[in-house]
Amino acid sequence: MTISMVAKHAKWPAKADAIFAIAGKAQEAITKYGKENVTNSTLGALMDDDGKLIAFDSVFGVLKDMPNEEISAYAPIAGMPKYLEAVEETFFAGYKPDAHIRVVATPGGTGALKVAMWNYTEEGDEILTSDWYWSPYNTISEEAGRKISTFQLFSDEGNFNITDFKKRFKEILNKQDRLMAIINTPAQNPTGYSVSDDEWDEILAFVKEEAKNPDKKIILLVDTAYIDFAGAENEKRAFFTKFSNLPDNIFVMAAFSTSKGYTMYGLRLGALIGMSSNEEIADEFRVSSLHSGRANWSNGNRGAMLVVAEIFNDKELSEKYTVEKNEWKGILRRRAEAFVEASEEVGLELLPYRDGFFVSLPCDKPYEISDALIEKNIFMVPLGKGIRFAVCAVSEEKCRKAPKVIKEVMDRFK
Repeated sequence: MTISMVAKHAKWPAKADAIFAIAGKAQEAITKYGKENVTNSTLGALMDDDGKLIAFDSVFGVLKDMPNEEISAYAPIAGMPKYLEAVEETFFAGYKPDAHIRVVATPGGTGALKVAMWNYTEEGDEILTSDWYWSPYNTISEEAGRKISTFQLFSDEGNFNITDFKKRFKEILNKQDRLMAIINTPAQNPTGYSVSDDEWDEILAFVKEEAKNPDKKIILLVDTAYIDFAGAENEKRAFFTKFSNLPDNIFVMAAFSTSKGYTMYGLRLGALIGMSSNEEIADEFRVSSLHSGRANWSNGNRGAMLVVAEIFNDKELSEKYTVEKNEWKGILRRRAEAFVEASEEVGLELLPYRDGFFVSLPCDKPYEISDALIEKNIFMVPLGKGIRFAVCAVSEEKCRKAPKVIKEVMDRFK
């Protein structure tokens, strides 16, 4: 028997990342059959109609014009001060809550999630999120010795299932002194669902009621990775104001990412934003986050931080960036509408879609259906309860054509 040298807590089964594995197969098919004959709906990144990654000129022009020493120098552990200011102002975009706010730079939204889960849950805790969720939540939680538990995201009417959220929340809070609930909105991955303002009112009314027990600590972690591609303007940020004047034992964090809104996927930049009615709790968040940053990555991507700051502080550049982003928001919306409309025409069942990069389809045999679709040169990611189509990466024409083929394949498995 082969000896194992890795520590017990770091021993995991060897397995390939499902998304990147299928994306690799899609690239092989493109080489073999030609890109016009392949629908590669795998990775969550904006692609043009020819499958080329979109990287905003307004963003990378700034980066390429920077002196080498500015890009290569260390950044402060907390992040460049002007980056932190830019994040706070652009993130809330006029919907800042009446709260003490602190911002700490992280490597992407993933880094923000990592810090939040580690610092605001105890070993062995259950973390609550929806049954449709981004799979790395589980990876991050199990790395830290935590466990993801879920509630049903959708009611029978296709709305946020506040009833099951309350039920599961109470069950876990009865067992633990603290509870973190992760809500990925707006433009959730993988469903494209956005929690409405009225639904937020229900969530917060319930959470405030639970917080009347002073021995309980409630943490809301809002994963906003796709917020820059939700809604026509900034109306999908209005719910932030609802985090005003919350009880001290409710702490809200938001995970922010520049990967989507600034198309800086590989530069790995984001932020964790803490909000509290209590200034000491907000300051505690900053100190704790800085310690985690030093322990895990030391400091972030200085060049990327300066890009965000320069766009924020330069009116002409900001307008150029906004025009470019809005153009792609429009393209994304048209692709999604084409897919949804074509699905309705052929009777293909979708989960409720409101915004963002992805549409999901419920099914009982996601892996078998994904494999069968590969034979048709349609590449979709299998999930626990269905399959995901990335409208962000597929032309409008292919978005309109794909549902008919998908329906035919799925019908074979009924």
